[in-house]
Amino acid sequence: MEKKLELTFYGGTGSVTGANFILREPDGLTLMFDCGLTQGEVVCDNCNLDDFPYDVAAVDYLFVSHAHIDHIGRIPKLVHDGFRGKIISTPPTKDIAELLLIDSIGVLEKEAKRGGTPPLFGREDVERALSVWETAGYHEELAIGEFKIIFKDAGHILGSAMTEVSYGAKKIVFTGDLGNSPEPILRDTEAVGHPNYLVMESVYGDRAHEHRDERRRLLEDVISQTYNRKGVLMIPAFSVERTQLLLHELNAMIEEGLIPPVPVYLDSPLAIKVTAIYGKHKSYLADEALQSLTGGKDLFDFPWLHRVMQSEESKRIIEKPAPKIIIAGSGMSNGGRIVHHEKAYLPDPNNTLLLVGYQAAGTPGRVLQDGASEVELMGESVPVRARVLTVSGYSAHRDKDGLFDFVAGGVDTLEQVYAVMGEPKAALFLVQRVRDNLGINASAPEAGQTIVLDF
Repeated sequence: MEKKLELTFYGGTGSVTGANFILREPDGLTLMFDCGLTQGEVVCDNCNLDDFPYDVAAVDYLFVSHAHIDHIGRIPKLVHDGFRGKIISTPPTKDIAELLLIDSIGVLEKEAKRGGTPPLFGREDVERALSVWETAGYHEELAIGEFKIIFKDAGHILGSAMTEVSYGAKKIVFTGDLGNSPEPILRDTEAVGHPNYLVMESVYGDRAHEHRDERRRLLEDVISQTYNRKGVLMIPAFSVERTQLLLHELNAMIEEGLIPPVPVYLDSPLAIKVTAIYGKHKSYLADEALQSLTGGKDLFDFPWLHRVMQSEESKRIIEKPAPKIIIAGSGMSNGGRIVHHEKAYLPDPNNTLLLVGYQAAGTPGRVLQDGASEVELMGESVPVRARVLTVSGYSAHRDKDGLFDFVAGGVDTLEQVYAVMGEPKAALFLVQRVRDNLGINASAPEAGQTIVLDF
């Protein structure tokens, strides 16, 4: 007998951030997939304070794809507002989420004070969320009512997962974010398999990345040029995955003599703590990374690296002579220690700001990427005379060809593709390409749209 499920898109539509999707069984279970923060000019936009547009207490399970804040950032609020179900992710995702959510509390409190609004959540909310948070490894089948659910490796960040849901005779896959495979630290994104429905990210649905060799050459060139100018290279980096990949690359470049030995300041306590989690979950690493660990070697350490934990130590970086490299969060320059360095160094034409991750619309990082001559940081207008460059090959997301190839892997069974978690231009480009070249129905859903799926 044919079964039906309702799929509603509550977030992650028309925008890269705020992922939040619900799959409802008529008169049965309600499953949620991700519950992320919507990000723009400030870490917490006012819309994140809004009530959830559904009965929070009716949600039975929340499946978390990975620990980026735009996929987990509203989970404590969800629990605060009455969610009493179970949260399930891979073990690394839970560990990283705990760090990121606790780290976010201070930032959110500052933003709330600045905007005259209450903070989105507090430490008690995070602890309550963690108390109902369980874990499952890749390919460990979860039987929940008539649903069968497994996580598959998304290759995006440590522990990231696609969630494959079987119900009746069909399958639906929620991709979360898909990795920019191959990478030296993480395993490749698994094949899509044979789903009937696909809810997939489209961050770079209309853009291509540099090849792995090309991105490395570009990074070498930027470092060498900044070194020769006796300047400062600032890299706003996400604490999870981009920072670790950059450390791995810099280590190799220095060892191979491709760049001069230049001091590297990792000015991010969160990134330092996250890096330690990689050592805890070695089974989730790629073979190339595991081989680098032989002989007790640290995957992310080298003689010129300085880990900066204390704020006073961070302030003293300005006293260190150039040339130097500073890696600091946040990745979109909308908070964290990077804004202090940008305020100090952006006015000098000898310096360089290198953007290696996605910059959401409305963030200072996007303003800088778009070529602004000045940017507002910490309430002040800062002139931009430093070079601002982008190397997209270090993104943790698949580019347009990688996304298309991923969909093509399921062409034999796919009935419908829903492009989410992308700006409209990127999502619609991917939608049209899938329709025209693969003959698969595809669309970019609108916020709040509900679709009835046949199972």
